[in-house]
Amino acid sequence: MILPVGKSIQNYSFRAANQDDKKAVETKKAVNDKGMPDNDVLMNNNLSTRARIGMDKLVKAFTVYPARGMTGSINSDFYEFLTMGTVPYIVGSLTLMSIFNSAAKHFPAFDQSSAYKLGNKMALGVVMYALAKSLSKSLVNIPVKYATGVDTQLPYMKVNHQLPVSEDDTDLTSYEYHKVGESVEFTRWDLLYGDPNDKKDLNKRYDKIAKKNGLGTDLNDSDQEVKPIYKEVLVKSGLARSISSYLWAAVGVALAFQKPWEDYFHVATAKFWKPKDFGHSLKILGQSFVRSAKELWTPKNPANKFEKYVGKGVVVVATLSTILGVLNTLHITKKPSKVSDKDVMDKNKESVVG
Repeated sequence: MILPVGKSIQNYSFRAANQDDKKAVETKKAVNDKGMPDNDVLMNNNLSTRARIGMDKLVKAFTVYPARGMTGSINSDFYEFLTMGTVPYIVGSLTLMSIFNSAAKHFPAFDQSSAYKLGNKMALGVVMYALAKSLSKSLVNIPVKYATGVDTQLPYMKVNHQLPVSEDDTDLTSYEYHKVGESVEFTRWDLLYGDPNDKKDLNKRYDKIAKKNGLGTDLNDSDQEVKPIYKEVLVKSGLARSISSYLWAAVGVALAFQKPWEDYFHVATAKFWKPKDFGHSLKILGQSFVRSAKELWTPKNPANKFEKYVGKGVVVVATLSTILGVLNTLHITKKPSKVSDKDVMDKNKESVVG
């Protein structure tokens, strides 16, 4: 067994962390005066944690990170640069959503109506694209985790001790959010170990994955047996997500351009303080979604055979890509051989070493 090096595997408890951090962090570590961990720490992979991570990255992408970059801060790094990629994505999406609706008021009455219809569908298409692309990844992540025990999206908080910018700066720290399997070659194996003083807890995660993949129990070095499998699952699941998510995004855009959505656009409202109107709009939203899905699968008045089958084709291709991607991921080729020394060597026979 190769033990992890450093403090990252040590278990501590929080002294002053707020309740959100206590719920989000899985392996509790030593904390600083601000109640935050001193070392990299695993986080629970659940909806609330993912929402907190997403919101934190979004806010900093529009505020903290651009400020550091524009001032030439020595603490501005590649992680912050990548996180700021959200900014042009959101700005571009909002521009695409408003391009027709913003100019429609300057058109004649008939053209104005047509512009609003197209503008609303484009806006819905942007939303459906983002939702379908994001949510469809779970169609790969969930079955892979259930079948192999490998959580390919397991997050952790990375602690960066920054360089002082001025003479008054002391103990500058920033926190980044990464995934344990973010890099196949540099997977954070150390974070997957348990308490080094407890033999049962040390390889607890690896033992579970080994058992899930049919390697048996009570292995001497389950971590070494599991790591090749873990890497293979990371690579194959990543490919499956990349392909299927874009195909499902195409399904989302195609769904957004169906005619039944026009009924929703007539009553759509965000005025939740008017419960009657808001509730009615949500009801029509649900009905429009169902009718649009049916219209995508079976068009009522198709202009030609291509239009008749294109909706089915997009849905079928996206579905098959997900199924095949998951099946390919579950086909593990890196499992260790079950042939033992006893199967190879016969102690009763003489052997000659030349």
